[in-house]
Parts: sequence; structure tokens; C-alpha cells
Amino acid sequence: MRNIKLTIEYDGKRYLGWQRLGDSDKTIQGKIENIITQMTGEKLEIIGSGRTDAGTHARGQVANFKTNTTLSRDEILDFMNRYLPQDIVIKKVAEVPERFHARYNCKGKQYSYYVWNDPIPSAFERHRSFHVPQTLDLVKMNAACEKLLGKHDFIGFSALKKTKKSTVRTIDEISVQREGSLLHFTFVGDGFLHKMVRIITGTLIEIGAGKMQVADIDAIFESKVRQDAGETVPAQGLFLDEVYYK
Repeated sequence: MRNIKLTIEYDGKRYLGWQRLGDSDKTIQGKIENIITQMTGEKLEIIGSGRTDAGTHARGQVANFKTNTTLSRDEILDFMNRYLPQDIVIKKVAEVPERFHARYNCKGKQYSYYVWNDPIPSAFERHRSFHVPQTLDLVKMNAACEKLLGKHDFIGFSALKKTKKSTVRTIDEISVQREGSLLHFTFVGDGFLHKMVRIITGTLIEIGAGKMQVADIDAIFESKVRQDAGETVPAQGLFLDEVYYK
């Protein structure tokens, strides 16, 4: 049996997220599985590197599936891109060892979040960014980013209620850069909790707007209370850029 790895790009605007839902065909996983079944005649499950929420986009989501098909990698790529919706694209098809698992073998991820920071909204960026009209202090925001680097318990920056699993994560990079009216937030780490990127971004925005202070980052790590952090920003500004493996 072959193990096929897919690198996937998608616009999440029309979808309810990555994970297949039994009563809906509006998921990324469900759309891709339906096309693979058409292609191979096999009823199978694809394994993603992780879930993305409704409205979230991806430039480099990774998934794998096992199949008996004799189709070449190019034939798989051509078939899937011919029949998938235009807002889901397979960028690369690779054959990997049988033990490769898109989720369990993942060593880290990079996300981007985009904020349209201008008094006037953008007609073109509205589905790919969050509009924040007020002036933001990038110096304070990047100072807060420094406090978030390293190994911490990020439960206060997540939407998790209770979990027996560890909520400790290591963040290697967080930064905010201005590209005209667009603010580009970059996040690189070994893993991210549910809505963690969106909550951290909301916290950084509130610090930039003067509603919170840089020192509040330490207080949130100390309290581990979600309500102490900033608002959860909308999903449409979030992109999964890349998934890292050994």
C-alpha cells in the first residue's frame, strides 16, 4: 500500500473548517476525500497536520492518505486539481514512507495573520484580513512579541476549557511588520493551541491600541485565565503558511 503526502492551498471563506462533518459537505477534508474516492474507487480517510477553523486559509496545509492506486504522482495531481473546487488546490504530491503521519510527525508550523490597519476599509482585503481602523503602536506590539517567545504554558491564550494534555508550547518567532496599510503578523512554533494565534493577535492589537500594556503578557502567563487576554480576532485573517517535518 502506498502512502501519499499532499501539500494543499485553500481559501477557507466558504468552508466550515478542515475537519469533516457528518451532516455537511462544506469542509476541506470532506471535499478532498470525495475526490480521492472518485479517483481511486477507495473509501478512505485523509490525515491532516491539524485542524483549521471555519474561514481560515492555508498556503501549505499537509495531509496524507494510504491507497492501492497505481496512478502516478502527476496523474494524482492532475486529477485532483481538475475536479476539486477552484478554492482548493493541491500544490504538491509526494510518495512517503508507510510510517509517515501528517499529524504525529509534525515538528512545527508557521502561521500568518493580516490586519488592514487604515481608517478606510479595503474592498479587496476584507476576506483575507481583519479591519482595525485606529492607529496601532508597532513598537509596543513587538515588545510584547518578545515576551511571548520561548517555552510557556499558553492556556491563557487559548480557547481550551479543560484538557489533560500539555498546554506548554515553544514559540520561536512572533513579529509584526507593516506592509503599507497591511500589518503582517508571523508566528512560528512547535505547535499552537485552539485559537491561540487569533487570541495572541487580539492581545497584541489591544496593546498597540493602548487598551492593554506590554506587562500584561506576564500577567496572563501567571494567571492562566483566558479572560485576561485580548479578544479573539476573526478567522478570515489567518493563514497556515507551512508545516515543518524532519
